[in-house]
Amino acid sequence: MYLPDRFHEQDFETIAALIEARPLAALTRLVNGAIVADHIPFLFDAEANALRAHVARANPLWRDFDSTSEALAIFAGLDHYVTPSWYATKRETGKVVPTWNYEAVHVYGRLRAIEDANWIRALLRDLTAHREATRPAPWALADAPADFIDAQLKAVVGIELSITRIEAKRKLSQNRNAADRAGVVDGLKAEGGEAAERMAKAIAALDPKA
Repeated sequence: MYLPDRFHEQDFETIAALIEARPLAALTRLVNGAIVADHIPFLFDAEANALRAHVARANPLWRDFDSTSEALAIFAGLDHYVTPSWYATKRETGKVVPTWNYEAVHVYGRLRAIEDANWIRALLRDLTAHREATRPAPWALADAPADFIDAQLKAVVGIELSITRIEAKRKLSQNRNAADRAGVVDGLKAEGGEAAERMAKAIAALDPKA
């Protein structure tokens, strides 16, 4: 990934938060010389330095990978079009062009498949607890009949990506001057909508000197 210094995110907590907020990744790997991708929600295990997930046993992913080479999980964060009409510079010189702001995290690592039922059960328990935590009546594995859960466990296989390196990018108008950034924030707020509001908040939260 092209990583100019001003867009290169290296803060671990920020990266972890981005993965947590947008856990659905495109997991890419080479299979017989061809690039293959699957979209999988991951749980980031910072202590183990790994991404954990599960796939259907019928999915060939857990068999079709080279454990000696890296796989890549791509997480997409916020993104939004930025019109040059929001820049103060447009009114001053006109020397501006459109762009696209976005966040992305590339997690590289080596895959392994896990068929151990206890490991898979623990993953599903952790994954469910994590995603259900903010709900008024969180669902848990124990809410379903035990024999039903046992059957479901047999239908899935665990996968783990042992992380070798992470690249993260947050392109949030850091290359514009303060007046232009303020214009982008105001423009996004005026445009409205959840995506625009979140992007405006992310830009406003940056250090103006970044």
